[in-house]
Amino acid sequence: MLSLSDTGPFAAPPTSFNLTRYVLGRAADLADKDALVVLGEDSVQGWCFGTLEAAVLGTATGLLRQGLTPGDRVLMRLGNTVEFPIVYLACIAVGVVPVPTSSQLTQAEVDGITAQITPALVVQDPAIAAPSGEIATLQADGLAALHHLPPAAYDMGDPDRLAYIIFTSGTSGKPRAVCHAHRAIWARQMMFDGWYGLSETDRMLHAGAFNWTYTLGTGLMDPWTVGATALIPAAGFMPDALAGRVKDHRATIFAAAPGVYRQILKSQTLPEMPALRHGLSAGERMPDTTRILWETLSGVAVHEAYGMSECSTFVSASPARPAPHGSSGRAQAGRCVAIVGPGGPVPVGEEGVIAVHRDDPGLMLGYLDQPEETTARFQGDWFLTGDTGCMAADGTITYLGRADDMMNAGGYRVSPLEVEAVLNAHPDVVEAAVIELRVKADASIIAAVYVADNVLDEDALNRFASSRLARYKMPRTYIHRDTLPKSANGKLNRHALRAQYEADHG
Repeated sequence: MLSLSDTGPFAAPPTSFNLTRYVLGRAADLADKDALVVLGEDSVQGWCFGTLEAAVLGTATGLLRQGLTPGDRVLMRLGNTVEFPIVYLACIAVGVVPVPTSSQLTQAEVDGITAQITPALVVQDPAIAAPSGEIATLQADGLAALHHLPPAAYDMGDPDRLAYIIFTSGTSGKPRAVCHAHRAIWARQMMFDGWYGLSETDRMLHAGAFNWTYTLGTGLMDPWTVGATALIPAAGFMPDALAGRVKDHRATIFAAAPGVYRQILKSQTLPEMPALRHGLSAGERMPDTTRILWETLSGVAVHEAYGMSECSTFVSASPARPAPHGSSGRAQAGRCVAIVGPGGPVPVGEEGVIAVHRDDPGLMLGYLDQPEETTARFQGDWFLTGDTGCMAADGTITYLGRADDMMNAGGYRVSPLEVEAVLNAHPDVVEAAVIELRVKADASIIAAVYVADNVLDEDALNRFASSRLARYKMPRTYIHRDTLPKSANGKLNRHALRAQYEADHG
């Protein structure tokens, strides 16, 4: 029996399709219902479906008045505000391609992205690093005025055409531009039952920021698609206060990364949350210690999902099909997922690379202007995730780790090569290696191991790195060594570094 889960093809989207129109398809019928509630420390701001759609389509008109045409790219440099999803959906509504980016990126990182995508417009919050070149710019403080412009018409077309671009760390050390089609949102229907247990009556509280793709999809787009209410904490909201908001705002589903669950559980207590049906977790594997404590204190299960920027989530547990502890769940209905070895799907129980079929409607179009890199991710009909796993006879999939040296920083994938390139540019660093180290049963960090004539000042190293790297890519510790382990052919051996650290620290 092979490690292959295939429940048959998922229904195709309409031949004339627009992602934004699909997401806001319930807006007319639910005009006065809360679509979004922004939870501040001392205030609450609500957006009903009718107001939200008007703001999106008014902003779309404003973008067209900037001279944009379908296919143009818009670099989004916005903070944790509601304008982020509004601009994102407004672009897609009229066929313009948004490129959402993390507000933590430095100017050097933004300049690298700008060179790849050649945007026609930057939507810019002046408090966030901007590209250094001469590019037409729409300032964030002018966005609210666009909400009241006449609504733009939806740009309808082939569901396979480009809708948006997101960036992910590449194994080469250079961030890769992942191109997604309009149909990507259609494929997310498989998550509604396969992960969320989501319906129109739900109130989903997502702990992430507006400008994180996990929040954008799970916390906003998917609830709006079914007519549910999205609850999002405002900028600056402390994670340890979230459980109280779950209670006060009658959240039925709570979604967060494992690190947020850990912060909430630090007090070892939770308030009663009578409306809460279950929790959701993604971004990295949730440690069993965190899961058990949450379920003990909250009285509700937490369901995990596995996915990546190139295909969102496609393996998950759900209220209807819980997964055994330690397992990531099963392939969602409509997906074709396998554990692949050199010759294709391996026998059940054997380790291999987690892979999704190339016909999956949620799979990326490819990496922008990188056909060779795109082709390299496929083995025949299978898109290789780069993660290893094994499949049980009942179809449950257990994640076993990366097949390469990619690291996970709070839900973001980070290439060690990208961080090493920055540290190797330091004048006193002879050579650097960057690895992910597990420092607790439920926590890991990015660590930099460097060779230098003397031990270097850690604060100075941090200042050097912080001017060139987003905060989530930054090493949390620096370790001095006289040499770095190498393989017989001279290649850096990061596995040996990790093993050495574990031996030294018991």
